[in-house]
Amino acid sequence: MDNSTVLLLFPITVAVIMLGLGLTLTTADFRRVVRYPRAMVVCLVCQMVVLPAICLGLVVLFGLAPELAIGMMLLAASPGGSTASLYSHLFKGDVALNISLTAVNSVLAMFTLPLIVNLSVAGFLGADSSIGLQFDKVVQVFAMVLVPIAIGMVLRSRFPRFAVRMERPVKILSVVVLIMMIAGVISGLGEEVFAILGDIIVVVLLFNLISMTIGYFGPRLFKAGPREATASAFEIGLHNATLSIAIAMSPTLLDNTEMAMPSVTYGFVMFITAMIFGFVVARRVQARTDPVVTPSGT
Repeated sequence: MDNSTVLLLFPITVAVIMLGLGLTLTTADFRRVVRYPRAMVVCLVCQMVVLPAICLGLVVLFGLAPELAIGMMLLAASPGGSTASLYSHLFKGDVALNISLTAVNSVLAMFTLPLIVNLSVAGFLGADSSIGLQFDKVVQVFAMVLVPIAIGMVLRSRFPRFAVRMERPVKILSVVVLIMMIAGVISGLGEEVFAILGDIIVVVLLFNLISMTIGYFGPRLFKAGPREATASAFEIGLHNATLSIAIAMSPTLLDNTEMAMPSVTYGFVMFITAMIFGFVVARRVQARTDPVVTPSGT
């Protein structure tokens, strides 16, 4: 299968992954939002407003090339993914909150993501640029993300056993797709990939660490519990790199390999930084806040 064929299959494969996400969601995940009003509001404000603003500041501060700057903004606008729930489970976060955040963010991102991308294209390449998510492309993003999630939720409600059986195969497929996407980006850039990596690695790393830090301590400032803060840290800090790579690379959307490089780099970095963050920050803070049990007879 040549590289052009792989690129054409990106929207389909992402739709399959979104279908898998839908298989893990129920309407209760959306109703559960009222149980976490403080954490939900803080997380959504951080995800939708604070992170894009910080990302913009980083790309301006480091003077990134326009395509790379747009790629960073695309990454910042992408919602969290299933990886956040995995890390939250490992480090005793509130996984139910993660699932609810993923559900709400996935819906809201379909409105905020095209807006942020189009503003970034206009700001970094000029308003007359042909690159961007125009109305027909925005409809494609809706179809690629929202429709499969809705279908997955319907299947989950009608055939719950089937949904549970499909969770593992879909997770494996998502890893395979991410590898395919990364290979496609590297193949398209050739020797330039190392120069681009040198330009963005510091920005990507800083953005990732800042995202998780804000995700954790933002809710804590508003008196959210440590488990909710841990869930928030991973939800805000681990963006859906697969989705942002697909949007950047798809011939029917942005069709720009260089714009995908920030997400490719992020896809590697976040797995390592999230693990370190979990051990150094989340688990240590939880240890201090857990009640001390005094042995009887002392």
